[in-house]
Amino acid sequence: MPGAALATMAKARLIQRALGALVVVVPVGMAVLLGGTAILVAQIVGTNTACTSTTQESASTGTAPHTTAPLSDVIGSLTVPGPDGVSLTLDPQQQSIAGNYISVGHSVGVPAKGIQIAIMVALQESGLRMLANPAVPESLSMPHDGLGYDHDSLGSAQQRPSAGWGTVEKLMTPAYDAETFFGGPRGPNRGSPPGLLDIPGWTSMGLGQAAQAVQVSAFPELYDRWAPTALAIMASIDGTDTPQTCVQTAPSDGPFSAPVLTNLSATRQAILRYAQEGVGGSYVWGGTAVKAWDCSGYVQWIYVQVGIALPRTEQWLAGQATSAPQPGDLVVQVPDGPNHWGHVGIYAGDGMMYSALNPSAGTLLHPVSWNPGTQYFRLLGPVPAA
Repeated sequence: MPGAALATMAKARLIQRALGALVVVVPVGMAVLLGGTAILVAQIVGTNTACTSTTQESASTGTAPHTTAPLSDVIGSLTVPGPDGVSLTLDPQQQSIAGNYISVGHSVGVPAKGIQIAIMVALQESGLRMLANPAVPESLSMPHDGLGYDHDSLGSAQQRPSAGWGTVEKLMTPAYDAETFFGGPRGPNRGSPPGLLDIPGWTSMGLGQAAQAVQVSAFPELYDRWAPTALAIMASIDGTDTPQTCVQTAPSDGPFSAPVLTNLSATRQAILRYAQEGVGGSYVWGGTAVKAWDCSGYVQWIYVQVGIALPRTEQWLAGQATSAPQPGDLVVQVPDGPNHWGHVGIYAGDGMMYSALNPSAGTLLHPVSWNPGTQYFRLLGPVPAA
């Protein structure tokens, strides 16, 4: 880490932290269970905007690329717009952590969109704080701003030593958190696990979708709400305006309208009808009660209503893999082993699916692209031709 950043961080820790605190953040990395199998459900669709890097800006405008304002200039509290119109106040330490993501991003040539994504992740995962974890006693002896309790997740991005993100000491360092999140050719993990720059096509993804491609969170709907906040932080700490091509706000997270479908068999129509009936149900780990179920409990209930018995878990074993899914087929996602997936739902057509997503979102109709590693399984015959 540059000496100036280290000095700034040390100074920031001595400043009164009671200047303001960010809202308590729901732990994003918690595991969701599929009938006793730990799963991590992922991605949320966002808008598609390609942002230019500072180098590209310089080449296209003939002006020198902007640089991050020295972290030593970050003093006092900073108030920024938060989700739902509620203002958030960041103390100097939170600003310093954001500054690390900005400065590291610039140093490795990350476009403004990528820096925005990184700050969104840090806001959601830790509230821009360095979190130790009682499950990792070693972390408690290192400088930290609070405690997190999700598995062995550490630091501002809540990455896990057991998942290969780095040592405990490294993950308790803000600059390393930024370096490992961005990844790429100069990243410390050499693409395993992949950082943002290691994700193919990340620049054309939505903000939350790209964040989830790295984090693989159990709460895919929560990242995008931090998009405006991240932009405001960048503008304040960076000292320059963010390019308008990077100004993205959260996309709609529902409710979505069911696709209009024709030429479906009576059984497929019934599957979709019962799937719609289940919308609004709660997510209960291991649950099988109506509207108090997990993802596989929901799918099992739907198929029982049309006279098809499915196993409680690993329901894809009752079907046949297909690359041409039809409404009513199974959607399996989040691979967690050979021929094994952590999330299951019902394909609704037109890139949409029904699923019991997680305790935060419950049961809903949502884009298939909210979750990674999608495959489809057919339990029924093909849709009749028109």
